[in-house]
Amino acid sequence: MAREDYQKALKKGERSYARYLSEGKYPYLQVLEELLSHTDVVAEEDLGICSIPSEMIVGTFTAGRRTAFAPNFMPLLDDESEFAAKWQALYNAHLEEGIHDPIKCYEFMNRYYVLEGNKRVSVLKFCGAPSVQGNVTRIIPKRTDEPENRLYFEFLAFYKRSKVNYIVLSKLGSYRTLLEKLGFEVDYKWTDDDRMEVRSLYVRFEKVYKEKGGERPPIPTADAFLMYLELYPCDPHQEEKLPSQIKSELAKMWDEILLQAKGNPSEIKTEPQEAPKKNLFDYLLSPGTKYLKIAFVHDKNPQDSAWIYGHELGRMYLEEQFKGKVETISYNDVSQGAELENTLDDAIEKKCNIIFTTTPQFLEGSIKTAIKNPSVKILNCSVDTNHQCIRTYYARLFEAKFLSGLVAGALCKNGKIGYMADYPICGMIANINAFAIGVKMVNPNATIQLEWTTVRSKQEILEDFKANEVNLVSCLEMIVPNSPSRYFGLVNIEKDEPENLTAVIWNWGALYKKLVETVQNGAWDSAGSDGVALNYWWGMSAGVVDFICSPKVPVKTRQLVEFMQHQIMEGGFSPFSGELYSQDGIVQSDDNRSLTPEEIINMRWLADNVNGSLPHWNKLNEDAKAVVEVQGVDNIEE
Repeated sequence: MAREDYQKALKKGERSYARYLSEGKYPYLQVLEELLSHTDVVAEEDLGICSIPSEMIVGTFTAGRRTAFAPNFMPLLDDESEFAAKWQALYNAHLEEGIHDPIKCYEFMNRYYVLEGNKRVSVLKFCGAPSVQGNVTRIIPKRTDEPENRLYFEFLAFYKRSKVNYIVLSKLGSYRTLLEKLGFEVDYKWTDDDRMEVRSLYVRFEKVYKEKGGERPPIPTADAFLMYLELYPCDPHQEEKLPSQIKSELAKMWDEILLQAKGNPSEIKTEPQEAPKKNLFDYLLSPGTKYLKIAFVHDKNPQDSAWIYGHELGRMYLEEQFKGKVETISYNDVSQGAELENTLDDAIEKKCNIIFTTTPQFLEGSIKTAIKNPSVKILNCSVDTNHQCIRTYYARLFEAKFLSGLVAGALCKNGKIGYMADYPICGMIANINAFAIGVKMVNPNATIQLEWTTVRSKQEILEDFKANEVNLVSCLEMIVPNSPSRYFGLVNIEKDEPENLTAVIWNWGALYKKLVETVQNGAWDSAGSDGVALNYWWGMSAGVVDFICSPKVPVKTRQLVEFMQHQIMEGGFSPFSGELYSQDGIVQSDDNRSLTPEEIINMRWLADNVNGSLPHWNKLNEDAKAVVEVQGVDNIEE
């Protein structure tokens, strides 16, 4: 019996060896000593006896026994060898009374390497043991800026409070999200009951997930678990989900898991789509323009929020442009969570075909509702999501910000220009840098002082600017209806009364009209058939962003702006083309290359003529933290 099972284990090992070899990978166990030979180690920590997930034991500490095992820890030595005899004896002992002696191993970067007990691990893995008891020493590397290293230190912070080693996530920021979805504060120290209840939920999910995904699921179990909690939050203290419920919910989100397994392929549409060409039969069979009912869901109200006021103008423009063909409804002051889900459900019950959720904070709730209602078109106003079930829309504001920078640079006399930004989110950094590049093009010696209105009040920032003779300031681009102000766009604040010089205009009406037209003319369906997440990111060429120059701006400067605006709209120029320099050095040296839309959206650097930095997480106000959690740049320090 033991010999037959050894031969089965040997075959598994040989298959693993052959697969790794065919893929050009090393076909034996990894050796920790070799990995550490080029790693800066700062500390070792004794973790004591731990339950180690079997799948996380990947190698051996020394090179002595590595060729005896395939990468899956199955044996590679023939069944007549002394090694095989010892393996079989250990296997028999395990069947009779179990393996009780813990192995000795090292943990390094969330992987475990055996010092004593390689054959015990091999036998237990062959028998399907989900975990192995081990005396563990953690090896801690030097902290660096490498993403893998940063992710590991996020895990260490999570482990310090939870003592959970089986949840290993692959994306920066994921552990904070996990704690939030489980109902724990970041600094909360877990109890034994917490660990038991979370473990129970995880094991139930893991069983269902592996039944659905087979021997090699699409993505790691822990990542799938977090995706599941993001869509179906569960407090393990108050709710015990049955496997049948998990199975049903997992089936609904399976396409999203498969999309992530492909690397989250997404496409950014930088121009409105043309209607697909129709033949004669299409025209004869077409039912005509479909009547659409459209919902707008806002987190604030138009009286108090300039952002919502703009969207409401866009909604009213839709009704005016599509009289008799489009009906709209709006929901104001909607909170995240259950209220948002109930609001979206209400819109669907009222037969809405399209739903616009107008803040990035509503992204998660939009995804959850879209998965449950695939026939409803749900769009979230944010940048570059990787979910196939919804689409995002936003405007390329950086193009107009570049033009504003040209004006600021041309008019600046003392080399000091101010810039007020609000949320450090994807897309915002591009606005700042495009403005700075515009300034530098006409005034190489000028510098931009960057300040954040989500850290300090606008009034305080303006007072500091005046005190330091920063007379030209790029303010926020929108004003609140109930609080009219002249401090928008590029403003000269040298005198008592501010002087408006330029304004960047969000043309929400044009944006929403073009989005609705993609549904009416069939472009929506033709674009969404490739299993790719779609994001609409249109600019001045689509008419969704405009730029206004005051007559007070000198005529030659206005002519330069008009020329550059034409070049941008025709595709002849991009602010992010050619040599680009950040505060840390050169970003791009190729004169003939422009940054891609993805590189612009996910920009993490500030231009070399910007004085300032991205704000520290703890200094952001609560409203900003909520937005940054969803779409913040990933180098915001906590």
